[in-house]
Amino acid sequence: MASSSSDTEKPKEEINIDELSLYTTPQQKFHYVEPEKGTMEQNVTTLRNMAEPYITWCQQTTNSANQKVEGVYAVLKPKVDRTVQFGQDSYAYLRNPAPEFYPRAGVIGFAGILGLFLARGSRMKRLIYPTGLMAVGASMYYPQQAAVIAKSSGDAVYEFTLQAYVTVETLIRGKPAVKPGEKVTKAEEKPASGDTKA
Repeated sequence: MASSSSDTEKPKEEINIDELSLYTTPQQKFHYVEPEKGTMEQNVTTLRNMAEPYITWCQQTTNSANQKVEGVYAVLKPKVDRTVQFGQDSYAYLRNPAPEFYPRAGVIGFAGILGLFLARGSRMKRLIYPTGLMAVGASMYYPQQAAVIAKSSGDAVYEFTLQAYVTVETLIRGKPAVKPGEKVTKAEEKPASGDTKA
């Protein structure tokens, strides 16, 4: 038994798998050698280098066009949505109209036809008379909406007529008229009919 106790006291040496003769393999060192480029590969490389500026230009143009289309779409989409909504609302209203809608529409339409009948002569009359009579008829039946439209468009119409007056006067006289808000100097004022210099 003494011999068995001496065997257990000796430390065991650990052996790696590489140290065993069955599993040893020589270490191989691989070295990658790039093959020489053939004529086909050189031609493809040359073609790519020649086409690269054009491809870059095409990509930039495509990106620019996409951005413009997205910008136009972002601007037009709300307008198209409002138009579609207006059409749907109008369709729903015309399917179930108010009881007085058709008589009112008839009177307003008759006012327009009467305006066409009265507007014989110049083209300006053909434009103003029917539009004016239809506006008067519509304002009689829809006074609240007419008041809102009159308030919002009154200033724009005033500015437009003032600009037209200045333009016509410029064409006739050759010099611009005095715009409202500008002061006239004493030298430019004309003497009154009773005042004369002696």
